[in-house]
Amino acid sequence: MALEEVQVIQDLAIVLVVALGMALLSHLLHQPLVIGYIIAGIIIGPYTPPFSFLAQPGILNLFAEIGIVFLLFAIGLDFPIAKLRAVGRPAIVIALTEALGTLLLGTLVALGLGFSRFDALFLGLAISVTSTVILSRILEELRVLKNEDTKLVLGITVVEDVVVVSALAALQSLSISGSVALVGVALSLLAVVVFILGTILLGSRTIPRLVDAVARTDRPDLIVLAILGVAFGLSIVSSLLGISVATGAFLAGVLVAESKSQPRANALITPFKSLFGAIFFVSMGALMNIGLLPGYVVPIALLLATAYLAKYVLVYLAARTQHIATPTARRAAFSLSASGGELALVVAKGGADVGLTSSFVLPMVGAMTIVTAFLSPYIVRAGWSGMADTRSGESAAPPERS
Repeated sequence: MALEEVQVIQDLAIVLVVALGMALLSHLLHQPLVIGYIIAGIIIGPYTPPFSFLAQPGILNLFAEIGIVFLLFAIGLDFPIAKLRAVGRPAIVIALTEALGTLLLGTLVALGLGFSRFDALFLGLAISVTSTVILSRILEELRVLKNEDTKLVLGITVVEDVVVVSALAALQSLSISGSVALVGVALSLLAVVVFILGTILLGSRTIPRLVDAVARTDRPDLIVLAILGVAFGLSIVSSLLGISVATGAFLAGVLVAESKSQPRANALITPFKSLFGAIFFVSMGALMNIGLLPGYVVPIALLLATAYLAKYVLVYLAARTQHIATPTARRAAFSLSASGGELALVVAKGGADVGLTSSFVLPMVGAMTIVTAFLSPYIVRAGWSGMADTRSGESAAPPERS
């Protein structure tokens, strides 16, 4: 075995061992595991003195790209087209208001801080994201997943994820022209819309049938090959079109979710999602040049404040315009006010991949993700305090965090 191959295996072992250690520490401290994964990456990364633990740090980008495909495919797998249609007008209105409004305000604040147009746009998009994974876990801990208010909140996150993935694709496609002129933005958005609609219209007639046909063999290995073939295949297609691999992976998940085999596909993909999701967050931490962060403490604080305030106010006001009761509007605003998570890091990496953002954007978003992952449980619980458990009638007192 060549030296380079041995080093890659060695690096992967280091990533997994350090990730496990930091994840266990996060669990013992009742913190989200994503914090432990990112810190694990920072520890072993090439930007942390006195030396890098990795012999082939260039492999981190490969790990991260594979992780993005699995993460976004898993997200799409929970969003069959029927579920997207059933979201309802209130959730759509609130999600669009919150996501686009936070994007605009975040971009304006970043521009006011002296950042370039593309840095500001990607930072604005990153803070407009709400972590579906972290939010779902917190609501599960509060025992309110079956609550009607929760259905509205999760419906909003469904639309928000679609908006963010589409916006990322549009921003990345701007790298071709290198301009944010109105015509360029319009053409980029058109290309993204055509790709998304074309993929769904054509793919929904073929991919679900293909997956079901393979599933009838009752061979788990063949099913895994089929669904991963769809995920990576569409990711490559979107990449060749100048659109993020995240978009292709997300759409692949949506198409597989249309099949009758969706529950089985979801179960089979879960171990891969857990493994490569962890590797993705560790890779993101390792790719962050944390030495740049001291000079951006104030911008990070201002952007976080903008995100929390904008998302809370926009969600609450949009919910009230949809004639949603004040208590429900308040709970939705608290739940969605926390930014960050997996998609925020995908956005930051997406800007770096096409050379549109500066080197400090990824560590900034990483730092904000750690802060929001830590604060999110407290903020969400504040919004749901005193809420009765709809299944058992017991008070949903905040349990220990995990």
